[in-house]
Amino acid sequence: MGPQSTPDLSTPPSPLSLSTIAVVGLGTMGTGIAEVLTRAGREVIGIDTDETAARQAVATLEATTARAVARERITERERQDVLARFRTFTDLQAAADADLVIEVVPEDYELKRQVFAGLDAVVRADTILATGTNALSVTRLAADSQRPERVLGVHFFNPAPAMKLVEVVSSVLTAPTAVAAVTELARDLGKDPIAVGDRPGFVADGLLFGYLNQAAAMYEARYATREDIDAAMRLGCGLPMGPLALLDLIGVDTARTVLEAMYAESQDRLHAPAPILGQLAEAGLTGRKAGRGFYTYDAPGSGTAVPDAESPAAADELAAGRTVSSVGVAGSGTMASGIAEVFAKAGFKVVLAARSLEKAEKAKARIAKSLGRSVDKGRLTAEARDTTLASITPAGALEAFADVDLAVEAVAEDLAVKQELFRTLDKVCKPGAILATTTSSLPVVACARATSRPEDVIGMHFFNPAPAMKLVEVVRTVLTAGDVHATVRAVCAKVRKHPVDCGDRAGFIVNALLFPYLNNAIKMVEEHYASLDDIDAAMKLGGGYPMGPFELLDVVGLDVSLAIEKVLHAEFRDPGLAPAPLLEHLVAAGCLGRKTGRGFREYARR
Repeated sequence: MGPQSTPDLSTPPSPLSLSTIAVVGLGTMGTGIAEVLTRAGREVIGIDTDETAARQAVATLEATTARAVARERITERERQDVLARFRTFTDLQAAADADLVIEVVPEDYELKRQVFAGLDAVVRADTILATGTNALSVTRLAADSQRPERVLGVHFFNPAPAMKLVEVVSSVLTAPTAVAAVTELARDLGKDPIAVGDRPGFVADGLLFGYLNQAAAMYEARYATREDIDAAMRLGCGLPMGPLALLDLIGVDTARTVLEAMYAESQDRLHAPAPILGQLAEAGLTGRKAGRGFYTYDAPGSGTAVPDAESPAAADELAAGRTVSSVGVAGSGTMASGIAEVFAKAGFKVVLAARSLEKAEKAKARIAKSLGRSVDKGRLTAEARDTTLASITPAGALEAFADVDLAVEAVAEDLAVKQELFRTLDKVCKPGAILATTTSSLPVVACARATSRPEDVIGMHFFNPAPAMKLVEVVRTVLTAGDVHATVRAVCAKVRKHPVDCGDRAGFIVNALLFPYLNNAIKMVEEHYASLDDIDAAMKLGGGYPMGPFELLDVVGLDVSLAIEKVLHAEFRDPGLAPAPLLEHLVAAGCLGRKTGRGFREYARR
């Protein structure tokens, strides 16, 4: 047995006193953590029972530091000092003199328990023991340890040298002094630590894996292709990777383990692993590391996807479409003017119709300002601006759409309003004209049934601001004709947008995956698990999101978000999709986000 003296935890050790740190498990994450520590001046004891893994860790550190020298980020002398601070061993006994031990062995509770039991027998009484788990119970590991007060979680994100976020996880047994010491160490390493309690997934993965699971289920249901799901989330939300590609990077088996742990605690169906995750894992198709998961890669460990049986063929552009040279846009708001600008810049003749000629002319003036800004920034010539504006004809009634080939409505998100508009379009538009709705949450088929030609009706969901956002969700109903679908995809290409195909169900791709994630973030705050600031920081720093969930909710508008949540809940009837009460309370109080000066945060009024 190890030393039995009681550690003095009344005074937190300084981060500098954690000078010798053992890392147990030298896979990708362990090696990355070792690099961060050695480059910050710590003596690092790398431990792995597999000698090959230990040698690979050394080789990796040699390679990364050599690149740093080549890029003049460190000197060769500094590189040699870093390498000298990293020693590898195959026995836990090597951790005897460590001030802190970080274990990052595979996500298996029994394996981790054995590691902690082995460490209990060799480390000093005051040594802090940290687990790198993101799925297993820190509390349970602590309770099974000889000194639970010194056990905590320290969750780095991959790749550890680049990712800023570190979640410092305390259980009800953890001494605050141990948390303080590790938090200060993380800051000293140049990381941004956030303090969280012990629940599967913590903050970042707790939100991320539910979203990834829903994407896997969406793909499994054949609602959309893997390419379209991934493109939709990259282009529609600004994410660095699509969810299915990210699952392949993380490891399908790892994702399933995390989700199993989350579901065991929450019993939320949104966390119940999609069956396809189990099927892929059981088949050994665990993602990049196996050379195949949702995608196929050119070699195990490679990030280069190669065509396979599911890859869309280049000549897959369906049947011949209809000719479109003139476009009608109905509406006078930001979305309508943005869509009109997109079509006009692409060379289409555009009729911009609103409830009055004055409103239509104001919308055209908004387009003129937008184009002017592009000229000022050198993105557009003055001649191109003038040509674009000349191709837009404002109108005060839908009768102006008599000769258009494609009519796109962008009016209020109210089904009765849209149905009335489609009844009018049915009367005024010529035979063969395509009628499109930009709805983000209403059933496209309900608009189609308001006409005598439902086969000509389709959804074209642009994203705001339309001139900047590359994505269009092309929503085909069970009644939409094949040549209408082909035409709209071709039109998207002409206006330089990326079309993704999806069926006519609530949320389509983007909102169906985005808003449950936002709703779960609100639930975290309701449960006092983490603060707004910590959750936003976690998703930006740990997930690469351009905005945190509460920043995004305030920009979108809490009333808009609540309406979408209600539509999703009504369609899918999943209790986990019920809008968070806090969201409903804020909307009832008139706190709608930036547009009212207060939402989840307060904003200065302009």
